[in-house]
Amino acid sequence: MSTHAHGDHHAHQGHGHGHDDHGHVEGAHGTFGSYMTGFVLSVILTVIPFWLVMTGTLDNTTTTAVILGLAVVQILVHMVYFLHMNGRVEGGWSMLAMIFTIIVVVIMFAGSLWVMYHMNHNMMPGMTTPDMSKLP
Repeated sequence: MSTHAHGDHHAHQGHGHGHDDHGHVEGAHGTFGSYMTGFVLSVILTVIPFWLVMTGTLDNTTTTAVILGLAVVQILVHMVYFLHMNGRVEGGWSMLAMIFTIIVVVIMFAGSLWVMYHMNHNMMPGMTTPDMSKLP
């Protein structure tokens, strides 16, 4: 009896990992049209920053802000059109893992900048104390 149950278990596993498994995941594989849409958006989002820098139509601060904004949009385009990350794939776990990763990276980046700023501010010699050579 245990051999029969064990055999059924393997048969069930084989069926679960077969071709039928692909139909259950919506959006796991892109179509040619979705890849082309992602490609065209990526090219546009790459050409605009190059054009802004080469022509100098905006001041440096605005150009930097626009480039950073377009970089974030391009990351999202790549995640949606090429990595197929959405709320449906893998029951939404891949999207939650990506959000968690982004939060951790932002916290680490902001914390590192905060520590470096305060170390620089507090450790620079002569910035807050009088010049030692003028003391008696």
